[in-house]
Amino acid sequence: MIRLIAAGDRRVMRRVNQWAAPGWIRQWMVAASRAGDGWLWMALGFGLLLFGGERRFDALITGLVSVGAGLILFFLLKRITGRERPCTTETHCWAKLLPPDRFSFPSGHTITAFAIALPIGLYYPLLLPGLVFCALSIASSRIVLGLHYLSDVLAGMLIGCTIGVASYSWFSPGL
Repeated sequence: MIRLIAAGDRRVMRRVNQWAAPGWIRQWMVAASRAGDGWLWMALGFGLLLFGGERRFDALITGLVSVGAGLILFFLLKRITGRERPCTTETHCWAKLLPPDRFSFPSGHTITAFAIALPIGLYYPLLLPGLVFCALSIASSRIVLGLHYLSDVLAGMLIGCTIGVASYSWFSPGL
């Protein structure tokens, strides 16, 4: 099963790496990846602190716990799996971003994006579509830029969603 997933990952990676994406997609993917470096989530937290209403502290604590749990799991899994990034096996045709670390599985940007987007979106349902769009953009960028395999990102989405919903359920039992 693992060999089948790895073979599929390599096929997708080669196909995406050979795609001459239009300029607007290139700009979007680079911007999304950079946003996933953390500044977008810090700006969101600051905005919630200022304008988040009476539940802002509950939402912020839930988001921080969710991201913290996601980062701990991310570091443990990266250390255990030791999977090399796609950009180390085949150079990307146009993206020149350097990865933040050596290993690929799972995508930490994706874990963080979904671990924060879901609980905050559950506290503030009007923000949920925009937050999910941001999280999906960040996740997609990691594949399009050649920094992660598809399975890295799918695992990151699953982990981030699970942690985000669990944190929201834990900290918001009365909602």
